[in-house]
Amino acid sequence: MGKPIKRKLARKINISLFLTTTMGILSKIATNDGHGENTPYFDGWKAFNRNPFHPTQNPEGVIQLGLAENQLCFDLIKNWITKNPEASICTPEGVEDFKDIANFQDYHGLPEFRQAVAKFMGKARGGRATFEPDRIVMGGGATGANELIMFCLADPGDAFLVPSPYYAAFNRDPRMAHWSKTSSSSLRQLEQFRTTVFKSPKFVSVAEVIEEMDCNRDLIHIIYSLSKDMGLPGFRVGIVYSYNDAVVNCGRKMSSFGLVSSQTQYLLASMLSDEEFVDNFIAESSKRLAKRHHTFTKGLEQVGINCLKSNAGLFFWMDLRHLLKEQTFEGEIALWRKIINDVKLNVSPGCAFECKEPGWFRVCFANIDDDTVQVTLKRIGAFVRQGKEDEKPTKKRWQQNLRLSFSSRMYEQGVMSPHMLSPHSPIPQSPLVRART
Repeated sequence: MGKPIKRKLARKINISLFLTTTMGILSKIATNDGHGENTPYFDGWKAFNRNPFHPTQNPEGVIQLGLAENQLCFDLIKNWITKNPEASICTPEGVEDFKDIANFQDYHGLPEFRQAVAKFMGKARGGRATFEPDRIVMGGGATGANELIMFCLADPGDAFLVPSPYYAAFNRDPRMAHWSKTSSSSLRQLEQFRTTVFKSPKFVSVAEVIEEMDCNRDLIHIIYSLSKDMGLPGFRVGIVYSYNDAVVNCGRKMSSFGLVSSQTQYLLASMLSDEEFVDNFIAESSKRLAKRHHTFTKGLEQVGINCLKSNAGLFFWMDLRHLLKEQTFEGEIALWRKIINDVKLNVSPGCAFECKEPGWFRVCFANIDDDTVQVTLKRIGAFVRQGKEDEKPTKKRWQQNLRLSFSSRMYEQGVMSPHMLSPHSPIPQSPLVRART
């Protein structure tokens, strides 16, 4: 008996030593709560991951409406890839270039990739601005590009001014980098939703504005990505475009920590250089986004839910202020939990984006198919109708039930014994009662 006990004790000691050593190894940044994931925004994602909706395999699961992703035009990209197999080094048509692309590449990126991205950025802005390929610096998605520009511009203690409401993860990313939230001397413009405009007014880039005014361009930096405009977040293509030579040079050195893969650059260089494809994609994406936005918001209007008017993007703000039990952010969270747990919809509460008024919820409308939109609208409609039923005063329901019951007994069964009625009841004197008796 002694040996098993000793082995168990030794195992407990080893585990304890491991945990102590591990906690001692991790930095303060790694162990603090600045990751920002203990928020309703990320809690909604976790609820979806635990129970994801599927039309046949899990029709009662959580529908993901918290992902700002454009999945409406994948068929256009798929068709282009099918027609251009040589754009990939992993096909018989493109394998001849495999060695050149798979070998080490300069941190600047493939020249043809930077040229294609610069051209696409100009076309996405209606040709009203031009971009130099040599000023393009790569990052691992918009998050990586943001981190890169913050490293170049900010010292500990500097602040980044961000208008609210803003992307929920902004609370996480700068904090993890050990900074507050834009340098007081620079303008950092995030322009990754340019081609998601589906009605007027048109988007105006800071690159257009500075063409018409006298300003210090060294202080202007644009963050861009293909995650929203092309619907390719998995490719992790982030871009820093700076008018400042020092920032470009420093950013290139830092980009080694988050480069876009050479294979991705090669494919996109070919795709974005195809002007016919790009023109059709931008026009068709705008058209499909407009249709989906209209379908979704009109469906909500039919059940008494209004949305903030918008003309671009992959999400809208749904106004549920009238459904709050109390007009506070605590009331907003209580309603959000009900929507997540009972209605099984992952919508994001406004407080996760630093909204200043409770009751607004962000709904992403371009990351699900048409059938799932209809399922979503049915669920919301049922939820609103149930809420209206629950709001009916208990007293009125009791009175109605009593009246129906009493009426039934009085007229159908003829139960009219005086001792069953109040002595002050006017019923015995009723002409109708006297007629029946």
